[in-house]
Parts: sequence; structure tokens; C-alpha cells
Amino acid sequence: MSLFSLFGAIEIGLIFALVALGVYISFRLLRFPDLTVDGSFPLGGAVCAVLIAAGINPWIATLAATAAGAVAGMVTGWLNVKLKIMDLLASILMMIALYSVNLRIMGGPNVPLINDPTIFNLLQPAGMEDYVFRPLLLLVIVVAAKLALDWFFATERGLAIRATGSNPRMARAQGVNTGAMILLGMAVSNGLVGLAGAMFVQTQGGSDISMGIGTIVIGLAAVIVGESILPSRKIIWATLAVVVGAIVYRFFIAAALNSDFIGLKAQDLNLVTAVLVTIALVIPQLKRKLSRKP
Repeated sequence: MSLFSLFGAIEIGLIFALVALGVYISFRLLRFPDLTVDGSFPLGGAVCAVLIAAGINPWIATLAATAAGAVAGMVTGWLNVKLKIMDLLASILMMIALYSVNLRIMGGPNVPLINDPTIFNLLQPAGMEDYVFRPLLLLVIVVAAKLALDWFFATERGLAIRATGSNPRMARAQGVNTGAMILLGMAVSNGLVGLAGAMFVQTQGGSDISMGIGTIVIGLAAVIVGESILPSRKIIWATLAVVVGAIVYRFFIAAALNSDFIGLKAQDLNLVTAVLVTIALVIPQLKRKLSRKP
């Protein structure tokens, strides 16, 4: 694998680390099977790309993309909490609706960002290659998001969200408004995904209506791989595991697709993903079996 491919894998891994953090909140903390991710990721990208193309400051466009993702998550939670639609079905309905919403926002299937400013080229120092600077800035953003989540889920409201996911009946008995906690948790989750979509379009040079396909699978894969590497129930280690899992996942994907002796090509990406997730799911079972042996 070339140095350029290595930095590219780290760059994409850090972007999807934000997705994985969002997926961790919904699937692990809230126990909410959320497929909205496949729609909120391109939603964040669409909002960011359209605003940047219209001449809006990239930082404002990125914040707007994050807010758009948060609103999408809140709507999914509202369908579940207020309209009593099953959580999985509510997220599927939102995912389907967002496909049309994203097309409306972009006014077509894609929005290019070839010569438009992004947060990366605005901050890039002279003399540093872009493929080196982008992963460094993304690392700062991911670390900041991870630390913010660690702090938030140690607060009273964050603990209430975790209690809602662990035992909603007990949480309600303690006076927690579980419906409001679901809305808040879903907003934080999809806000992170919307932020990831904004980062993605700014590194890839534009948004596309199909960029969200399979996002939830990548997010879940990163969570599963991370939990296999660093198994822990403490939130500070769990979020670190998710970030590490996303980077490791993308590294193995890049290594597999760039290894000539294996013979894999770009169209084999989904196959490699399925194999990696299967291995990550089997490893904990093997560990348990081996630990039981005398």
C-alpha cells in the first residue's frame, strides 16, 4: 500500500468514526435500531455542498449540515415517541423520505465542489500536502467530538439517555422523561452523522445522492470491530473503541483492495465488508469458548 493510499484510508476512517460514534449512541446507548443514518449522511453532505456552492462560509455550512442531521434524527424519534411507530419502521420511513428531501435540496443528483473553498483548504498551511493535512484536521475534529461525548454522557442528562436505553421502565420510575431523552439522543446521533457527511463532501469534492448507501453498515462494522479490539462498558473507552474500529476497518478495506496478490477490486468492497464484520462477530465468541476451557 502506498503512502497516499494509507493517508486516504485514515482520512475516510476518521470521517466514518463520526458516523460510528452516532451509530454507537443509537444502537448501543439508546437500543434504537436507526437506519436514518443512510439518509442523514447524504443530508449533511447535501446541505453543506449547496451552501458552500452558494458562497456561504464553509464553517457555517458545516454547522448547518450538523443541525440538519440532528433535525432528521429528532423527526425519527418523534415518529416513534409521539406517533407510536415501531423504532425500526420509523427510521426506515425517515430514510426513504430523506432520499427525496436530499434531491430537493441539491436540485439534482449531485453538487460539485471543485474550486469552492472548504474548511480544509482555508486552514491548510503552505508547504503541507493536502492528503497529509486533511487527516490531521479530521483527527482534531474526531477527538473533539469524542471528548465532548465523554463529557456529555457523564452529565445528568447524558446519564438519563443511557438509563433510557438500558431500562426505560426503571428510568421512568426515577422521573426521567424517556420520550424527550430518545429525541435528544437521536438528535445527537444523527447530528454527528450529518457532520460526517459535511466532512465527506469537502474532502471528496462534492455531494452525490448515492453517497449514503451502506452508511449504516459501515457504522455498525466500525462499532463491532472496535468493541472486539477494546471491549469495555465505560463510555470513555467505548467511544475510543468506536473511533479505533472505524480507522482499523477502513485500513483493512484499503489493504485488501490494494493488495495485488489477493486480486480484489473496488466492486468487491461489500464482500470485504461482510467478511470483516463476520470475523469481528465471531472473535468474541471464540474468546468466550477459549476462556471456558480449563
